[in-house]
Amino acid sequence: MKIDRRNDLSLRLLEVFGTLMLHQTTVAAAEELGISQPSVSVAIKQLEGQVGFTLFEREKKRLIPTDDARILFQEIAPLFDQLRSVEARVRDLRGGAAGIIRIMATPPLGHSVAPQALSAFMAARPGVTIQYDVRRMENVVDAVAVGAADIGLCLGLEAHPGLDVQVLRNDRMVALMPADHPLARLSVVTPGDLAEHRLVGLDRASRLGLVVQTAFERARAPYRPQVEVRYCHTAAVLTQACRGVTVVDRYTASFLPHMTLASRPFDPAISIPACLVSRKGRQLSRLATEFLAHFGDALESGATG
Repeated sequence: MKIDRRNDLSLRLLEVFGTLMLHQTTVAAAEELGISQPSVSVAIKQLEGQVGFTLFEREKKRLIPTDDARILFQEIAPLFDQLRSVEARVRDLRGGAAGIIRIMATPPLGHSVAPQALSAFMAARPGVTIQYDVRRMENVVDAVAVGAADIGLCLGLEAHPGLDVQVLRNDRMVALMPADHPLARLSVVTPGDLAEHRLVGLDRASRLGLVVQTAFERARAPYRPQVEVRYCHTAAVLTQACRGVTVVDRYTASFLPHMTLASRPFDPAISIPACLVSRKGRQLSRLATEFLAHFGDALESGATG
């Protein structure tokens, strides 16, 4: 039996439909696409003929997506992310002086090292557009996997079955406390030292929070954080405000403007990798490679600053 592999759906019509779903009006969609308003309406009618169902109902001057339209949009949204990835790659291949790079990072790197790298990267590339976001680990991994981000920058991820993970640098976690805190007199801080002080802990459901808790348990020291937070930067802010102590990554500790906190090595040593996450089997774009050179420099300065 011969299989018909013809695709009856027009990619251009799907693009018009997706843009209209995002902007909700034919005027805004036309401006985004660089076509006329009647062309948008004609394209939607043509797509309705191809799919065999109504996509929009008109309510006075507003277009209301049907339930079928919302389902279709959910299906094709990843396709547009991939198309934007292809467009960015084409612009990159033209020379690298202009184009788009999409970067997503987890908070410890996204609020410390990555902005420093972005500053240096942008200084020499005024024509490059950067789409940058800071999200939780699972969001970064998902975005890279579907092509919504070109690269992900993660702390604490050593491997992933569906992605390429490159460890860029390993650094140990540190204890933070106010500069005049009694523990600041120590050269190294242990779980036993922290047990008698107000502890600001990381969420135990997170990777970093779990390894800190495990270090306490192995040292047979009680782990009783008075406050638990999701992000390392939040832990540092509360440590200063509440005159407590916390254990965070080295990069967060190195990029804390306007804070008078002392940083001491935490023992037992907890080594945390800073990683690059990319799509498996895909060569990095020229822009991504150039950004990573700046990111590597920022990692070094963050680890020694």
